[in-house]
Amino acid sequence: MASRESHRAFALNNVRIFNGQSIAEPTTIFIEDGLIVTQVAGDAATIDGEGGVLLPGFIDAHMHLNGEAELHAMAKHGITTALDMATFPASKLDTLRSFKAKSEAAGVAVPDFRSPGTPATSPGSTHSILLSLPLEDFVSTPDDAGRFVQGRLKQGADYIKIVADVPGPDQATINAIVEEAHKHDKLVIAHASESVPYEMALKSKADIITHVPVDKPLSPELCGRMAGEGRIAVPTLVMMEAVTGALSFWSLLRMLLQPITLFKIIKIQRQKPARTGKPNYQNAKQSVTNLHRAGVPILCGTDAHEEASSPFSVKHGPSLHRELELLVDAGLMNLEALHAMTSLPAKYFRLGDRGSIEVGKRADLVLLKEGQDPLLDIRATRAIKRVWCAGIEVDLL
Repeated sequence: MASRESHRAFALNNVRIFNGQSIAEPTTIFIEDGLIVTQVAGDAATIDGEGGVLLPGFIDAHMHLNGEAELHAMAKHGITTALDMATFPASKLDTLRSFKAKSEAAGVAVPDFRSPGTPATSPGSTHSILLSLPLEDFVSTPDDAGRFVQGRLKQGADYIKIVADVPGPDQATINAIVEEAHKHDKLVIAHASESVPYEMALKSKADIITHVPVDKPLSPELCGRMAGEGRIAVPTLVMMEAVTGALSFWSLLRMLLQPITLFKIIKIQRQKPARTGKPNYQNAKQSVTNLHRAGVPILCGTDAHEEASSPFSVKHGPSLHRELELLVDAGLMNLEALHAMTSLPAKYFRLGDRGSIEVGKRADLVLLKEGQDPLLDIRATRAIKRVWCAGIEVDLL
C-alpha cells in the first residue's frame, strides 16, 4: 500500500480543530518530523483543509491483529493507534512490529499499536479451545502467575491480558496474575462478557475490564464500586451486538466445518453455571448506561477480529464508527464518545504523546469533509477526507 506524498514538514491550514470541548474557528497547525509544532523553519508544503473539522487520530481500545492488511484497513478509517488484546505466537507479533518499523522508514503510514502478546487462560476454558494457544502459556494455579507474566515481559508485552471466564482461571489465579503484573508496573486488562466473570475481574483489581455482560445488566451498585475503585470499562458493544444476534449462513457453515471444535465448545458451555438470564444485547446496552451514570470512564473498543475460526466477524475500521454510534445510543453525549476514542484511551493506556491536538504531540490526525460535525451527528466521523499517522499521510484509495 503506497502512501500519499509525504512531507517532513507542512502547514495544514483552514482547519477547524476539535480542542477537546468544542470545534474551533478555522486556523493553521504545523507538523514537522511527525509532531505538531508551533512553527516550521523555512519553506514548508501547505495543505488546504477547506474548513473541515480536524480530530485527533482515533484509538481502538480493543482489537485483534492477525496481519498487515488489518493495519491498513484501520488507517483508512481514521484509526492511528490500535490496542491489540491478543496476538500470538511471539513470532507473529515480531513480524508485525518489524512491518510497522519498515513501513514508517519507507514513509508509508500505518497505525501504531500495542499488544499483550498471549492472553492468560486455563486448560478447559472456551478460549483454550477457540484459540491455538501455546501449551506452556496456560495458567492453572496461582503458582503459574509469575511464569506467565515473566514470559510476556520477555516478549515485550505492553500490558497483560487475562480471560476471566467459567470454566477458566479461578479467582485466586486471576488475583495472582494481576498482583504479579502490577509488581512490574504493567496494566492488566481483563476479558469478561458475563456477570460472574465480570465480578471476578473486578475483585481481582484488574485496571481495565473489557466487554460487558450479556446475561444481565451490571447493577448501579457494582458500577458505583467500579467508579470508586478507579476501574475503566471498554464495553465493545459492537461485538456484544454481534454475539447476541443471529448467526449468518457463513458463520454457521464455518462452525459446522469444525465439528471437533464445535463439540468441545458445547461441552464447555454445559459446564458453565446456570446463567441469570438469556444473552441479550439490551443487557449490554443497559450495562453501559449504568457505567456511564456511575462515572466510570468508558473507552471505545470494538474487539475487531477476522480470524477464520471465529463465528463472529467484526471488521477492522468500520466497526469503530459503529461502536461510537452504539455508545451514544447507550447514553454518552457526542462529546463523551469522541473522548472515548481519543483522549481517554491515551490517558488510561499511558500514551501521553497522543489523544489530543496539541504542540509536542504526535501528528495523528483525521480531517473530516467540509460541513461534517461529529458534535452534532456522531456519524460524521465516517466522513473522512484525509488521515495522518505521525505526520505520514494515509492513502485512502
